[in-house]
Amino acid sequence: MTFSISFFKMCIALALLVLSLIAAPECTALPIQSNSIRNNIHIIQNIIQITLVHIKKLENEVTSRIEVSTPAINGLTGISLYLEYLDNELQSPFTDLLKQIQADVSGLDKRVRSLALIIDCPIQEKTSREPPVYLFPDSQHYVTLAKVQNYLENLLLNKDKLEVC
Repeated sequence: MTFSISFFKMCIALALLVLSLIAAPECTALPIQSNSIRNNIHIIQNIIQITLVHIKKLENEVTSRIEVSTPAINGLTGISLYLEYLDNELQSPFTDLLKQIQADVSGLDKRVRSLALIIDCPIQEKTSREPPVYLFPDSQHYVTLAKVQNYLENLLLNKDKLEVC
């Protein structure tokens, strides 16, 4: 009888050990996801700051400040939609002036979309559109540049919205 009780205790201990090993990855998923979210947000902030530096380099060529309005920053879904819009506006067959900024905005949109997938936010598929053709492309580039700068500065101020769908 003593043999069967100690054998029974050993089986329970073994079962608990196996159960704890199986459950361990489940328990650590939240901190890993939390680190991933935090890392993505940090990378997004870095991309924004780098893009703003690129814009400031170009802005030295502009003599007047252009006033623009951009949409409110409410969460990842809206951020991704507007970044896609800006990415499309920055694509131009006429000049390579905005190529680096367009690449920055495109990379930022990809990073925001990646973060949205981690948080399970609904994000629309990217649509393929033709870049717009403007009557005065040079002046439109500066307007677009002002939109990008304004939006990214607001995004930095509202970085808490990067954790909201």
